[in-house]
Amino acid sequence: MDTTQLLKGVLDVAVLAVLRDEDGYGYDIVRRLRAAGITEVGDASVYGTLRRLYAAGALSTYVVPSEGGPNRKYYALKDEGAAMLESQRATWNGFAAIFSTLINTPTPDAAKNQANGSEAP
Repeated sequence: MDTTQLLKGVLDVAVLAVLRDEDGYGYDIVRRLRAAGITEVGDASVYGTLRRLYAAGALSTYVVPSEGGPNRKYYALKDEGAAMLESQRATWNGFAAIFSTLINTPTPDAAKNQANGSEAP
């Protein structure tokens, strides 16, 4: 399965979760997502997500001078972002539970067909 399509729907919440524990700059956030197991995340996708979350009021930014390179723009989770994360966490947990049940448990018709020795259409 191509995880790229799945990732599009959950990248916002993944970025918010990464920033919940510690502020970070763009590449640092990409690195932390990859370290968490989201290895197929693209830099451009993360930067686009950061811009979108900032525009939505979920994140604030500040600049930190960098030794030997350009200044780094750090992103921090605002109260609005924490509220978004909590809401999306509840939605995700409910969705994941339903989907897990759906893909791991035979539907009533399939169970009935298996008991009768017939196959589903």
